[in-house]
Amino acid sequence: MSNSVDAKLKELGIELPTPPKPAAAYVPAVQSGNLVFISGQIPMVNGELQYVGKVGADLGLEDAQACARVCAINILANIKVACGGDLSRVTRVVKLGGFVNCTPDFNEIPQVINGASNLIGEVFGDKGEHTRFAVGAVNLPFGVAVEVEAIVEIS
Repeated sequence: MSNSVDAKLKELGIELPTPPKPAAAYVPAVQSGNLVFISGQIPMVNGELQYVGKVGADLGLEDAQACARVCAINILANIKVACGGDLSRVTRVVKLGGFVNCTPDFNEIPQVINGASNLIGEVFGDKGEHTRFAVGAVNLPFGVAVEVEAIVEIS
């Protein structure tokens, strides 16, 4: 599967970055048994925050979905580190959790987090089918539009 995951990332034009450093007092990933818990990832690209603002006011649905996709790329980068560089160790993406910094009247929160879910599904195929939550938030760290966390099972 490593070749297929790597090939899929290449096909999608994705080169996984070095994972962003934690912004506070936590670690990016913790393994417990065969589960890896990935801390919430924000839209950090090359050390720069992207997609700052409220969805429904400053950003529309498409930008918010692109933001969630960036968060998912950072999740993948953290999974790769947790797997010692071998994404073939992922046996299942168990759960994604998404938070959307949005206006009170914005109600397309699940569609925003689809930006992350769809990428995970593309990369891992059936092993990427996951449970999920998606909630609106009054604010997120540094004013970013989206934050996404993950739980993955590895061998």
